[in-house]
Amino acid sequence: MLSNNKIVAVLPAYNAAMTLAKTVSEIPRDIVDHVILVDDASGDGTASLARDLAIDEVIEHDHNQGYGANQKTCYRHALSVGADVVVMLHPDYQYSPKLIPAMVGMITSDLYSVVLGSRILGGTALSGGMPLYKYVANRSLTAFQNLCSGAKLSEYHTGYRAFSSKVLNSIDLSTLSDDFVFDNQLLGEVIKRGESIGEISCPTRYFDEASSINWHRSVVYGLGVVQVSCSLLGHRLRNIGSTRS
Repeated sequence: MLSNNKIVAVLPAYNAAMTLAKTVSEIPRDIVDHVILVDDASGDGTASLARDLAIDEVIEHDHNQGYGANQKTCYRHALSVGADVVVMLHPDYQYSPKLIPAMVGMITSDLYSVVLGSRILGGTALSGGMPLYKYVANRSLTAFQNLCSGAKLSEYHTGYRAFSSKVLNSIDLSTLSDDFVFDNQLLGEVIKRGESIGEISCPTRYFDEASSINWHRSVVYGLGVVQVSCSLLGHRLRNIGSTRS
C-alpha cells in the first residue's frame, strides 16, 4: 500500500524457474500488496516453484497462449482484486524489483499515469550486456516511433512498466495481439489517449538465464512495431487535421 493505493505486481512467466526466486526475493512487500504470477504453460516447473515461494496468486494457462495473452490475464486479475496501480515485471531478473517504490510513487503522486523502466536512460545498456544488434534495433525503432507518435520516450521495448488502474480500465485489451507486439500496442493506446508517461533509469542485466526471443520472432516483432507506429502517425495526422479545420 502506498498513499492508500493498492499495489499489485504481475509477473508474466514462461520457463522462468531459474530466475524466479531472485526476482521474487527483491519485490518490496512493504509496498506491494499482492503478487500475481501467470504461467503460460511452462515446461520447467515455474508454477510449482511460484507456489513454493508463497506468491499470492498463481494462475496457469492450460496451453501456451503467447506473451500478450499472458499479460492480458495478468492485468485482468490485477484489476479484479482491486489494484490501484499495477506493476508488470518480467520474472527473468533482467529488471530490478527494487525500483518498484519509485515507479509506483510517480503514479500515486498523480504526476504520471504510466511509468516505464528504461534501460536506455543512464547509458548502461551496452555495459549491462545488451547485445549490440538489439541496442541498434532498440534505438532505431524508438527513433521511428517517436517520429510517428510525437512522443519523446527513450525506449518503447522495456519489460518493466507500471500503470494506473484508470488507464488499464480504459483500454479494451481483447483487441490487442496475443504475441510480443502487445507491449507496443498497449503503449500506443496510452499515447493515443494523451496519458502522461514517465520514465526511470533501470540497470540492464543480460545473462544466459534471462529470456530472449529468437531472430525470426524479433523480425516479426519489429514489423509489428512499424505497423503500430504507422497507426499512431495516422492518428496524429487526423488530430492535426481536425484541429486546423
